[in-house]
Amino acid sequence: MSQMAPARTYRQIVGSQFKKNKLAVLSLHVIYVLLFIFIFADFLANDKPIVMRYQGSTYFPVFREYGVKYLGMNWQDAFKSQQFKILEDKYGEGDWAIYPVIPYSSTEYNLKVKMQPPSMSHVFGTDELGRDVLSQMIHGARVSLLVGFVAVAIYVFIGVILGALAGFYGGIIDIVIQRMIEIMITFPRMFLIITIVAVMETQSIINIMIILGLTGWTGVARFTRGEFLKVKNEDYVVAAKALGYRDFRTIFRHVLPNTLTPVLVTATFGVAAAILIESGLSFLGFGAPPEQATWGSLLSSARDTLPTGWWLTTFPGLAIFITVTVYNLVGEGLRDALDPRLKQ
Repeated sequence: MSQMAPARTYRQIVGSQFKKNKLAVLSLHVIYVLLFIFIFADFLANDKPIVMRYQGSTYFPVFREYGVKYLGMNWQDAFKSQQFKILEDKYGEGDWAIYPVIPYSSTEYNLKVKMQPPSMSHVFGTDELGRDVLSQMIHGARVSLLVGFVAVAIYVFIGVILGALAGFYGGIIDIVIQRMIEIMITFPRMFLIITIVAVMETQSIINIMIILGLTGWTGVARFTRGEFLKVKNEDYVVAAKALGYRDFRTIFRHVLPNTLTPVLVTATFGVAAAILIESGLSFLGFGAPPEQATWGSLLSSARDTLPTGWWLTTFPGLAIFITVTVYNLVGEGLRDALDPRLKQ
């Protein structure tokens, strides 16, 4: 007798459906590359050595810089002495240094090489201040992805909570939350964000992430509310109520896990939208501080250099286009995999 194939889990079914969309799979691999750049930006583009040998001792300047930036280490404890300065290719006997692939900082000024077109020394050219464009794009990728992830996390959290309450309880709670959604969608989101950013005293990428999160939750709330309305009368929900479970447990342990499908798809599209909005804000001068490299700020600086500085618009523009496109393609692939009827 032939043995029956083991039943596949829901995750395996969705994964199998997703893999059939070759374009979405390719886009997912591009996102993996972007995440690699996001994590290891300082190891890919930096004017400090990754590892160096100096006067008989081995040092790791980039690793220690990570400690100062992200682990709260004291600068003197991390660097200990002046020996961590760049050696400027003047090594003594037995001294050496291994630099990142792009040996330039995103904030390093060098007016001697300003507005140079792409070349062997500067693959994507330099800007009007002599900063390496490729280094700025690598560090700008970190900013763009961070904005997308954090902003989406904020508004997904708000939208899921409000949508769950509105769909589960209904009545006056539903009416109040619905009116809140209607008020929010009355204002054009981009103009609302610009207005809020313009009245703030300081420019900060953190402010941008919070504002994007606080203004983008309406779509998630409506999706979550709709899903709750569909499933709140299902047998397992009625059984949970009959067993005396608290509403909190019923909502977040039993109902919510079965209603997150449209939320996941919306979040994927939301990352692309947040990246695009951040780039637009930086282009208009309302985004990250001037000293922080972003794709939008690169495009903004290129306005005064056209048509001679074509590389300042081409490469950042392509980066924004590719990033937004791959996230949208992954979102579409995930949507089709979760509900194949939509594709039909």
